[in-house]
Amino acid sequence: MMSSVTQYPATLSVDYQDKPRDRVNVAFRLLMIIPVAIILSLISGGSYKYTIDHITYSAGNAGGIIILATVLMILFQQRYPKWWFDWNLALSRFSYRFISYLTLLRDEYPSTDEEQSVHLNLVYPNVKTDLNRWMPLFKWFLAIPHYILLAFLGFAAFICTIFAWFTIVFTGKYPKSLFDFVVGVLRWGLRVSAYSSLLITDIYPPFSLEP
Repeated sequence: MMSSVTQYPATLSVDYQDKPRDRVNVAFRLLMIIPVAIILSLISGGSYKYTIDHITYSAGNAGGIIILATVLMILFQQRYPKWWFDWNLALSRFSYRFISYLTLLRDEYPSTDEEQSVHLNLVYPNVKTDLNRWMPLFKWFLAIPHYILLAFLGFAAFICTIFAWFTIVFTGKYPKSLFDFVVGVLRWGLRVSAYSSLLITDIYPPFSLEP
């Protein structure tokens, strides 16, 4: 089932900064983002290895988007525990604040809990009426066309971000057209995630960058 863009149960918008950008902040963004990148990695299920007396140990961190367990709950019990949804929503919001900072869309340092200027919302589903219990088994396959397009769009957004870095450093402005394109790619990716991994909807994501 195809949805119109305005009805899709996953939304994302980022406020555009009209005032002159912080050129020093932007110039050293890859260094400044390291602390919050470490935090995001730790709560997203990252792992690391360390060696003591020539013995290598592995350590992992519980966390990340709850996907497989949600698939099983929808499949066998037709339930999506609300606290799982709340965790996925909070982690998604933090992740997109991080991405917005990394891609130079905003200058404020990503907060772990405050919304700031990145507005992401997901609609909590009524599993028995809104979701087909068997769909989670196939959504990853049905979303393949989106994955292919997003690979190209993501590369284009990367090039736009590099160009925006030079533009901001020399002029203090992020070109609005490039800003809208990068936000559109992030929005498209969120909708695909809402469908195939967050599992909040069976409505097929629109092929669109629009809000």
